[in-house]
Amino acid sequence: MRNTKFGTFDDLLQITEETVRPIAIALRETVFKVDQNACEVVRLGDRAATYGVGPRKMLDGYVYILPYKRWVNLGFYQGIDLADPKELLEGTGAKMRHVKIRSIDDAKRSEVRALIKAALTRRRETLRS
Repeated sequence: MRNTKFGTFDDLLQITEETVRPIAIALRETVFKVDQNACEVVRLGDRAATYGVGPRKMLDGYVYILPYKRWVNLGFYQGIDLADPKELLEGTGAKMRHVKIRSIDDAKRSEVRALIKAALTRRRETLRS
């Protein structure tokens, strides 16, 4: 972790494609609407912002924002354990899943908020056990 370069969300936006910056901003707003106490940690080396119940990425984080050229991934650290009735989650990792967010409207969808809320609940549950 010594080589990790931390920054602000504005720093992340500076290294993000201009066309997807509004999507990243909308996603951040959605996360904070679900969890106004979310701990935001921006790791510029990862080109991502993690939101969690504390600063540790894999242990405290429940969701992350990772901008690409044409979309922004909203990633879920414990995504494999989340109910996904609309089948939004993608990925094949052991635990992690993501949703490709391609518009501001996508970032504000109730299904996206529901996944964030479920991820937060799941993270809190795993910390209690």
